[in-house]
Amino acid sequence: MSTGLGARLSQGLRPYVQKEPLAALMLGISSGFPYAMIGATLTTRLAQDGIDKKSVTAFSLAFLVYNLKFLWAPLVDGLRLPLLGRLGQRVSWLVFAGTAVMAAVAWLAMLDPKADLALFAMAAVAVGAAGATYDIVIDAYRIETLKPEQLGVGSGMSQYGWRIGSVAAGSLALYVAARHGWSLAYLLCAGFALPAMLTGLVVGEPARHVTIAVHRGLRQAWEAVAGPLLEFFRRRGAMLVLLFVLLHKVGDTLANLTLRLLLNDLGFSNDEIATYDVGFGFIAMLAGIFLGGMMYAAIGMKRSVLVALVLMAASNLSFAWLASVGHSNALLAFTIGFENLASGIGGVVVVAYLSALCNLAFTATQFALLSAAASVVGRIVTGTTAGALIESLGYVQFYLLTTLVALPGVLLYLFMLRAGLIEQSLGDAGYRGADKAPPG
Repeated sequence: MSTGLGARLSQGLRPYVQKEPLAALMLGISSGFPYAMIGATLTTRLAQDGIDKKSVTAFSLAFLVYNLKFLWAPLVDGLRLPLLGRLGQRVSWLVFAGTAVMAAVAWLAMLDPKADLALFAMAAVAVGAAGATYDIVIDAYRIETLKPEQLGVGSGMSQYGWRIGSVAAGSLALYVAARHGWSLAYLLCAGFALPAMLTGLVVGEPARHVTIAVHRGLRQAWEAVAGPLLEFFRRRGAMLVLLFVLLHKVGDTLANLTLRLLLNDLGFSNDEIATYDVGFGFIAMLAGIFLGGMMYAAIGMKRSVLVALVLMAASNLSFAWLASVGHSNALLAFTIGFENLASGIGGVVVVAYLSALCNLAFTATQFALLSAAASVVGRIVTGTTAGALIESLGYVQFYLLTTLVALPGVLLYLFMLRAGLIEQSLGDAGYRGADKAPPG
């Protein structure tokens, strides 16, 4: 019996050590760190420098470039870079975008927000633009490298990597900043761009990459941009799918992008934040990703996405609980644990679903559209109104509101599930060859 259990365990773990999921892990590390640099880490830096809440939350608008990345994603699909292009379409863009991220983070490191907040904001946007471009090619490389049956495992490994990159960069930044200042902290974190670049150079061009002919002229340029979008919107239920993608993370984005403000106002120190929000949260996220992979395999994509949506909505209630209680390390551990467990599960199954929606001829553009849409509403609301809402409602009522805001996405997904639109809207990245069988 123990032998049979060991065999099943070995069989279950085997997909995680295959070349393609391991590549997804390394790609995820580089994808996660720019987010940490202009997300929670930047929020902490600005709050500690005495910048007011409205200005701090306005910096979340730097993420909006991520939501516009589908506009230049066709360049990643079709533009051959001079000189670097010899490495291959995807690998050359990995090297180019990774170098741009390192340069932008170094620029941000050299600036003082108290001296010139506007210039500091420009540097944050530059990090966002470079990071968004890096994300475009990283996502395309991941999807095209993974086989259809590896989308769940690969999404999990990518989420592991993303969390490792964001947590390691965020934790390193906090610890170094407390001892040697923010400039050195950011400069050291720039090195997290390297894993994806090295992965591309070692693994080479992805096996499922479809080469697109590059044409010149206004008509051809328009087709390069519009073609991938029109192909998606011709599918049955495509508009509802896009509406779901727009709505499903609004509450989660609102809660997460304001958490560091709450922790700062509750008097948590940098070391406490690094230990609980970064360290404990990392462990909980790893557990959530593992559970998400098991759930995806056990009950399929459709039902696992539904479970994840409910958990992510419910996790916002723990933020409200923490806000009502105040400074409590035990409750902070629970709150961070619940939120990261839910986010880990959701990260695996929702990313796998978005990946399965792509057509392999337009991977970069279509996934850029979907991933950008996934948080655009939440980021706009956070950047324009979150600070004012917190000041007028208080933290408890604000986080209760974020829970209510998450419900429309859950209800819309239920409707799509009952109407059979989940399967009918998938792209060929989610099919196994000619069988046309969706991955779950």
